[in-house]
Amino acid sequence: MEEDSKATASGAAASTVVSDTANQSARMPSRFWILLGAAGASNLADGIFKMVVPLVAVTLTRDPMRVAGVSVAASLPWLLCSLPVGVLVDRLDRRVVMLVANVVRSLITAIIVLCGTIGFLNIWVLYVCGVAIGIAEVCYDTSSQSILPQIVATAQLQRANGHLYAAEVTLNNFVGSPLGGLLMGLGVALSFGVPAALWLLAAGGLLCIRGRFRVVRTAPPQRMFSEIAEGLRFLMHHRVLRTLAVFTGVANMGNAAASAVFVLFAVGIQSPMKLTDSQYGLLLSAGAVGSLIGAVLSDQLINWLGRSRALIFLTFFVAALIGVPALTSNVWVIGGIYVVAGCGISVWNVIVVSLRQAIVPPSLLGRLNSAYRLLAWGMIPVGSAIGGILAKMLGLRPLFAVMALLVLLPLVLLREISEDRLRAAVVEAEIEKTA
Repeated sequence: MEEDSKATASGAAASTVVSDTANQSARMPSRFWILLGAAGASNLADGIFKMVVPLVAVTLTRDPMRVAGVSVAASLPWLLCSLPVGVLVDRLDRRVVMLVANVVRSLITAIIVLCGTIGFLNIWVLYVCGVAIGIAEVCYDTSSQSILPQIVATAQLQRANGHLYAAEVTLNNFVGSPLGGLLMGLGVALSFGVPAALWLLAAGGLLCIRGRFRVVRTAPPQRMFSEIAEGLRFLMHHRVLRTLAVFTGVANMGNAAASAVFVLFAVGIQSPMKLTDSQYGLLLSAGAVGSLIGAVLSDQLINWLGRSRALIFLTFFVAALIGVPALTSNVWVIGGIYVVAGCGISVWNVIVVSLRQAIVPPSLLGRLNSAYRLLAWGMIPVGSAIGGILAKMLGLRPLFAVMALLVLLPLVLLREISEDRLRAAVVEAEIEKTA
């Protein structure tokens, strides 16, 4: 009987795959386009804010550790809050969580404007507000990745994520970074006031999405620690997801260590690159150009290379992004690497997020996303702190070289993300859903 039931489940999974293949070319539901618009406004706000904060920080201090502390503060919530947030996302309406998170980010940014207006803005205010906005970001991002399978079909996830990442990189980096540099030249109040208004606009867009997005759960809620443990166990026992989390965590740690102090390498007459604020924004937008190309062409690139081979190539792209400033301060060389690496990172995100959404049961997706990001994104504050310390001890160029080598270390785990194992993981998940 057990073999018969498995055969039935396999047949159901096969029919699901056929149905999903037909859904790949189907039109996206209208709710997705509203979600995409809200994500666009939110990501533009993110891009401006993340561009402005380090530029404000270097006007308050030139100490590498204190400048890196801004990145530590903003990313620390991923390390401290991601697990309980995952439980809340699986318990609450995910759209409401996203809406409230954007309203909170708008209010906190308004507080920064007030502090700047009354002359009370200092590095410690940036730290405190960075932590608060970071907590809201954890809530928003965990919910936004968890809500997508409730809006589009499984076979549309890769295409939907491609659209979302195209909007993210275009508005967050390509538009947000140079716009942030331009706004910074017009004053601190305007630099923070614009993202505050955009987060409110995104919240208004989310109000227009009809429906309830609380996951139906067959079992009653358990204690929070028990539900956290369930998400952690799923991640730790799933070979593919566990390996991808390690890859992403190491890459994020290396990139965070370098990016936390890169502004000191790039901006100012005493820096090696000698860029102005606006030129720095344009340099960062080079990565956005590549990211946009990667997001738009992600389906074609993944079909051409295969998911496993693409992930391997992308690891080298990230290492190049981090390590090239150790060799040169030429803005054209570094800008070119930003384009190539941006393309690779965008494709990486589409592959990995789509795999998580396809593999993980909907009732567990919030907790799994939070557990995954604890390992993957929790390394960002660690990397930022390490970057500040090593930059002060060794200098900027040695730091970039060391972090580039670190990013390549997870390549010893290549067998764990072979194409056969990725495909088997998705098929097994489909069988579990139909059994």
